[in-house]
Order: sequence, then C-alpha cells, then structure tokens
Amino acid sequence: MAEPATRSAWRLGWLSRDGKKLLLTRALRTFGYGYLAVILAIYLRELGLDPLLIGVILTCAIAGSAVMTIFWSLMADRFGRRRTAVTMAGLMVLGGLLFAITDNFWLLLLGGFTGTISATSSEVGVFNTVEQAVLPQTTGNERRTWLFSVYNTIANFAGAAGALFAGSVGFFAGLGLTGADAYRPLFVLYAAIGLANLALFASLSERVEAVKLQAERRFIGIHRSGGTVARLAARFALDAFAGGFVVHSLVAFWFNLRWGMSPELLGVIFFWVGVLSGLSLLAAGWLAGRIGLLNTMVFTHLPSNVLLMLVPLAPTAWLAVALFLARMSVSQMDVPTRQSYTMAVVDPDERTATAGITNVARSAASAVSPVVTGFAFSVAALGVPFFIAGGLKIVYDLLVYATFRSVRPPEEQARARRS
Repeated sequence: MAEPATRSAWRLGWLSRDGKKLLLTRALRTFGYGYLAVILAIYLRELGLDPLLIGVILTCAIAGSAVMTIFWSLMADRFGRRRTAVTMAGLMVLGGLLFAITDNFWLLLLGGFTGTISATSSEVGVFNTVEQAVLPQTTGNERRTWLFSVYNTIANFAGAAGALFAGSVGFFAGLGLTGADAYRPLFVLYAAIGLANLALFASLSERVEAVKLQAERRFIGIHRSGGTVARLAARFALDAFAGGFVVHSLVAFWFNLRWGMSPELLGVIFFWVGVLSGLSLLAAGWLAGRIGLLNTMVFTHLPSNVLLMLVPLAPTAWLAVALFLARMSVSQMDVPTRQSYTMAVVDPDERTATAGITNVARSAASAVSPVVTGFAFSVAALGVPFFIAGGLKIVYDLLVYATFRSVRPPEEQARARRS
C-alpha cells in the first residue's frame, strides 16, 4: 500500500508523457508565482499606490481569474483543452509585460484582469482547471491521489525557489536600478515563463482532450453529480473567501508593514513556507491512504487555522514567523486530497466542468477579500484579516466534514469491501 511512495514511483514511469509535461508547466508557473507573492504588493507600493488601491488590483487579479475560469470551464472541452491552455499562456505573457512596463493604475488593472497574475504562490484558475481535469487521464485510479500530491509538491518546491529568487531585487538594485525599476526584471521573467508554458502546452498530444462522450451535447457538462458539485463548490467558496484575506502577497506585505522586513528576508521566509508545504503534500498522499481523503482534508486543516489566528498576536517578529511557518507546514495538506476527492466523486466526462465550477467558486469568493484586507491595513487594523480568515476556515472544515463524511471515492469503497 505504500508502494506509490517508493523510489520507483518517483521515477514517474507510471505517468504518461503528457502528464510529465504538465508537471513541468506547473513547476515553471509556480516558480513565477513564488517570487510574485513576495514582491507584488511591495512593488505596487513602490509605484506610489496606497494599500487600498493595492488591494483593488489584487482583487482584480483574482476576479480576472474567476471570469476566465467561468468562460473556459464552459468552453474548454469544445474549444480544446490544449488550445485553451495555449491561449491562457499567451495572456500570461501579456500580463507579465504590462506589469513590467507601466505604472498606470488602469493598465495594471487590465494586466491583473488577464487572470494570470497570481496574488499568492498557489494557483486557482484556468491552468489549474485544465490540468486538474487532464491529470487523472495520465495514470490509473490507484495513482491519482499520489499524482496530485506529486503535482502540488513540485509546485510548492518551485514556489519556494521562486520566493528565494525574490531576493534578486537586491541584485538589480546593486546594478543601479532604484525603486520600482529594481522589480521590473522579475515581471519580464514572468512573461518569459508564460512563453515557455505556451510552447509546452502546444506540444501536448491529442490524448489530453476530453473523451468524446455525451458531454459535447451538454452546455454545463454536469449530469449525475450536479448536487455533489454544487455542495462542494459552496463549501470551497467559503474556504477561498477566508483565504483571500491572507493571500501570500498580503501576508508578505503585513510582515513588511508590521515588522519592517525586506524583500530579501521575506524571500527566505517564503522559501521555507514552500519547502514545508511541499513536504506536507507528500505526507498528505501517505496519510490519505490510511485515514481517507476527507479525513485528511479536515483534520490537518483545523489546527492550521488556529495557528493562523495566533500570528498577529505574536509579540516578536521571530515568533510571528515561527507561527506562520508552523501553520504552512500543515495547511496545504488538503490541496491534493481535495483535488483528488473532487475528481473521484464525479464521472470522468464531468471532470473539466467540475474542476471549472469549483475553481470558479474559489476564485470568485476570494476576489472580494483582498480589498478588505487592504482597507484594514490602511486603517492600521493589521490583525483583523487573520482573525476573520482563521474563524471562517474553521467553519468550512466543520461544514465539509458534516456534508461529505458518508461520500467515499471509488478506491476507498474498494478497500472497505476488501477489508
């Protein structure tokens, strides 16, 4: 039963060529998200924007992701999953270049609204929707949760490296670039990452497209699992709304405002955030095989939310960092288990639409929160977003457990029958 975690499993011989390419596209993107999460809000402040306008731009970035996800979750299987991903990679190039070359507020809003500028080191959007739907087709059911663990672990390690790379701002400043100009090369690199993603997506095989089932004749793409998807989406929306108060770019901004931490130091902190989160994702796959996907989602998430509410209460900077790192060492264990669980409890031809609907719910709900956090920071209510986020996330954990504790994915039903 521990076989997926063996050394041979890490060689990925069980994963198709398309699956390996998707792991690479994810790693490249999250490297960019990693440093963007550290510098984005600070860069916008260097451009002369106040905390409220910074919150508006971050909200627009998340809202853009939601709008794009709504559109493409309906159209991806008709337009083609591969062509959808290529199109979004092109918008990633555009968004990166707009942030690199302009300080105009409205053009920055436009860049954010491409849906490809990440306000956090994680990803909820069209890329995630398409890849989440395709990945189960690249391996068998018994490997599905492990694949999502690998997918998210690689992303976290890449994001950690990206966070460390945020320290390159100091290098560019040493070359003579000052203020916002020291940050602009990182957005040019972000555009280059989008271009690399475009090339990789274009090289995917036809096998990534949806199986030609009756879904082609349905507008939404959901049939048997409509009620399940609606309940999942509602609960995931609550979780994402809470998470929007403490996206990584705002937490980095909080450390900068509250404790005066530099981008270089924040890069180191968020590097360790990525490393600890990545290791916990591997543990999630192992733990889910023993106590189940839903139990892993809930019982690792609850303590992380208590730790989140303790962060602003810390009397010293080092204790605040320690509490945040402790929180991040368990808070992401629900990500691969949530993705695997969602894809497992719907039919294969419902997966793209299900991923789209649940990701739209998350993106739309989280779009509201950053502007509230920006307002709180502008009136010096620095701890309020942490308390709201932690409390709402605890409510989410209790709701999702109460609703789905009797709904088991196929592999857990099979194990129950064998035992």
